[in-house]
Amino acid sequence: MSFNNTSSTARAGDIAQLVGLRHKHFIITLAEGSKFETHRGVLLHDDLIGKPWGTQVFSHLGAPFFLLQPSLADLLTDLPRTTQILYPKDIGFILVTMGVGPGKKIMEAGTGSGSMTIALAYAVGAEGRVISYEIKPDAQNLAKKNLERVGLASRVDFKLRDIQGGFDETDADALFLDLPNPFDYIPQVRAALKPGGFLCSLLPTVNQVEQLLIALRREHFAFVEVCEVLVRYYQAEPSRLRPTDRMVAHTGFLIFARRIEPSEDVRGKELNDEIGAIEN
Repeated sequence: MSFNNTSSTARAGDIAQLVGLRHKHFIITLAEGSKFETHRGVLLHDDLIGKPWGTQVFSHLGAPFFLLQPSLADLLTDLPRTTQILYPKDIGFILVTMGVGPGKKIMEAGTGSGSMTIALAYAVGAEGRVISYEIKPDAQNLAKKNLERVGLASRVDFKLRDIQGGFDETDADALFLDLPNPFDYIPQVRAALKPGGFLCSLLPTVNQVEQLLIALRREHFAFVEVCEVLVRYYQAEPSRLRPTDRMVAHTGFLIFARRIEPSEDVRGKELNDEIGAIEN
C-alpha cells in the first residue's frame, strides 16, 4: 500500500482520504470489491479507483465527499495509538532542524505508537535507515502495524530493549529521544552519534529541561537550543479573516544539541564557553 504515489489517479492499494461536510474526514485503503460505509451512505471502492485525486464523489445517499491523497500530517493524526503522539507542528520543525533527509541514518528511543518513526522513515527515503528502540512490547507491536499500514516498515529496524546499556549502532546522523528522563542516557547518546551529530528531545516540564541541560553540558554537547512551536489557524474567509477559536499552543519543549569535540587549547576557551561546550 502507498500514501505517496505520484499517480494523478487513485489506484487499488493506495491510502485515500474522503473529506465530507464540516471537514469530517476518513482515511481508507482502496481495495477492489470493497466498500466504505458511513452514516452519510456507502461508497464503493471500485467507483473511486481510477478517479483523479481531488474529484468530488457521492455516496449512494447523495452525500458529497472529496477524494484526496492524505498528507503525512493527516496520517499521523489518524494513527491508532495508546500514547500521546507528536503533533505535526513539532515533527516538521524537528526534521528540518536536525537535517533529516534522504540517505540519513537516524535513531530514536521511545517508539511509542510510531508517529515520529513514520515521519523519520518518510524523510530518509528508500536509501536511508531508521533504528527505533522501545522497551514496551505492546507499544512496539502497534508501531510496527502503523508502519506497515503506510508502507514504510521496510525502512525501520525495531529494537526491543532498554537503552541503559547503550545502543548497538554508532555514527548516527541524528538521534531523537522521546523519554521522560533523557538526561539519564546522554553518555549512551554521545556514543551512538557521529561527531557533530544532532540530538533532539521533547519534554513537557521546565524541571525536566533543566536536568537535560545540565547533562548535555557535562557530556560535551553544544549549540543547545530550547524552544516551543505554537500554531494559530485563521478562518479563511476574505470578508471575516480572524483567528479560529482554538489554537495548538504549547505541546512541549524542544531541546536541540550537537555532539562536539572541544579542544583544550586555550585559544578555544572563549568559544567553548560561549556555546556551553565545557562544564564549569
